[in-house]
Amino acid sequence: MSVLTIDHVTTYSYRHRVTFGEHRIMTRPRESHDQRLLASALTIDPAPADLRWVQDVFGNSVAIARFAGHATSLRFHARATVEHVPMAAADIEIEDYARGYPFTYSSEDMPDLLRSIERQHHDPGRVIDSWAHQFVPTGASIDTLALLTAMTQTIRRDFAYVARCEKGTQTPIETLARRQGTCRDFAVLMIEAARALGLAARFVSGYVYSPSAQDRRLGGGNTHAWVRIFLPGSGWVEFDPTNGIVGNRGLIRVGVARDPYQAVPLSGTWEGFPDSFLDMTVSVDIALASRALEPS
Repeated sequence: MSVLTIDHVTTYSYRHRVTFGEHRIMTRPRESHDQRLLASALTIDPAPADLRWVQDVFGNSVAIARFAGHATSLRFHARATVEHVPMAAADIEIEDYARGYPFTYSSEDMPDLLRSIERQHHDPGRVIDSWAHQFVPTGASIDTLALLTAMTQTIRRDFAYVARCEKGTQTPIETLARRQGTCRDFAVLMIEAARALGLAARFVSGYVYSPSAQDRRLGGGNTHAWVRIFLPGSGWVEFDPTNGIVGNRGLIRVGVARDPYQAVPLSGTWEGFPDSFLDMTVSVDIALASRALEPS
């Protein structure tokens, strides 16, 4: 296992003094059996008049800040120390009935998975369907994990990663046409492709780190996005098409949602002269505090 300290700083700068509306901050890592939150702090400057924490419908921790007064800058510093237990593809267990694709989720799981199977993007020309079904041999079954691994690694190999600061994502059809995108774009493409195959998939926002000097990850220095797919036997399993990762090695979850707009790390409003906004800067620094021996 590894112990990491994450410093996530976002700064907004303005030409004139402005007022700030409500801001929602989703930067606190989730807790689970594979990642444990040892410490967490959120510092906001100027300090909000009111700060409260809520859990959204997916169990994500969200801070809601309200402000009074005026300022020419607004800075959010989220720091967290996390104990992380990596899981590789070899650790993924799948129940017998789901090891080969196609399969159908159990009647107990299906009611809770339906919204994560529903398609979110129109595909009148069945472009996404055609791309997804290329990983499935005609008239035969295929190992489920092998299928998803091939999809993950194909996006990593065939699509160019291009950082983009603007909000939002490309549609999956745009990503297929352009053969390039951000981690968010690649995650949305894989989610829609998995759903086209009847699999439950969710969007994940969080952080990526390099477990070793030889194992460099794309998407560092900022927040990162990837995919979780429900596989009976292991539950929600991580797939990062930007880096070709299967399992959670190098990935720290913060927000999990059905759609990217539900897992935005930071959002809010301001009021002032139209030309007041100058800049937004984001930095994410991850320090590996210690590393214990991993099981062989």
